[in-house]
Amino acid sequence: MDYLPRIADGLLADRLASAGAVLIEGPRACGKTRTAEQAARSAVYLDRDETALTALQVDPSLVLGGEPPQLVDEWQLDATRVWNQVRAQVDTRQATGQFVLTGSSVPDDDARRHSGAGRFARLMMRPMSLFESGDSTGSMSLRALLAGERPSVPSVDVDIHRTAELVVRGGWPLNLAMTPTQAAAANRDYLRTIAEVDLARVAGSRRDPVRVGRFLQALARNTAMEHVVERLVGETISDAPDDAGSLTKPTAYRYQDALTRLMALELQPAWSTHLRSRSRLRDKPRTHLVDPSLAAAALDASPAKLVRDLNTLGLLFESLVVRDMRVYADAIDATVSHYRDSDNLEVDIVVEARDGTWGAFEVKLGTGQIDAAAASLLKFAAKVDTDKVGAPAVLGVITASGYGLTRPDGVVTVPIGALGP
Repeated sequence: MDYLPRIADGLLADRLASAGAVLIEGPRACGKTRTAEQAARSAVYLDRDETALTALQVDPSLVLGGEPPQLVDEWQLDATRVWNQVRAQVDTRQATGQFVLTGSSVPDDDARRHSGAGRFARLMMRPMSLFESGDSTGSMSLRALLAGERPSVPSVDVDIHRTAELVVRGGWPLNLAMTPTQAAAANRDYLRTIAEVDLARVAGSRRDPVRVGRFLQALARNTAMEHVVERLVGETISDAPDDAGSLTKPTAYRYQDALTRLMALELQPAWSTHLRSRSRLRDKPRTHLVDPSLAAAALDASPAKLVRDLNTLGLLFESLVVRDMRVYADAIDATVSHYRDSDNLEVDIVVEARDGTWGAFEVKLGTGQIDAAAASLLKFAAKVDTDKVGAPAVLGVITASGYGLTRPDGVVTVPIGALGP
């Protein structure tokens, strides 16, 4: 299929202009290699070319001597050798834009591998946002909202059935041309590969696919909720005698670490800020797989099933919005977190730019929930010590459909089909 432009294209160009090598990391099949190919003038694919892996052991310069920028795909297959040779080449050439390394897992730390400071820039890629896949107009820009602009858009009609389809399909480039049924099957296969192949590869020993599957299901059931490993472990235990699928807490932590290294699991951290009140901040992250389609696949949820279970659909919709917000925040060098305090006041998304500018958003599936969400945001804003962190640039409610406008109370409503970078 034709290449669809990615927000990472511009980020990659910027990093190639400022560093000798750029490391693009992200989950398998999110589009890293295609994006890197748009900037590269030569390429070596270590997962496809066994002779290249052999040559690396004999004379790395034979493999890493292509015209720059040279793409080195799946570099982690010989991580220490590639890393150190690329670093040496960058030092020798004394020029930016020499290499692009792509990888779908984070290798173990290796004392022989130089930190790369001053030579390497890093770029995280995720599955496609709705703006990148063409399912959002992008007319309500996150950058503009944080800059104080208040764009307005006509009603965006993404009905509940289409929302469920977008959740199940996910942001995987290869899924865009598939039917929801085909995409759901592809995502189940993706999880099966993680359980049967990938986890063992990054963890260094065989893992029981049944236990991994149970853990993935527990993560999916806890999407957009506070991440508590003890609760996840409890959800893997069944009433069946001699249950072979339950987990211990140490095993759950090992699986969590491996899924994080595969970039299939990306927890949403809690926002640390100053409060006016005596409330205490909670510091636990929220559970999110890197794409809501993986949670849907773990739950074996079709669009029709999700429409019949609006609570689950609402949580997976929130995960979809978090995925998109992370992509858009990367474009403006911002972070995405959440807020919860000891009074159980919660905010789904807090976006904070490097200069301290910040905004807060609630995510609601239905427009009938907007009033309550807006009241919650205003209550939250009153708790934050704005003398220390500044006033919020925007308070917004992100919905599946409806109008993009500014309410009389100042809260902005943002339909997901209009949100963009």
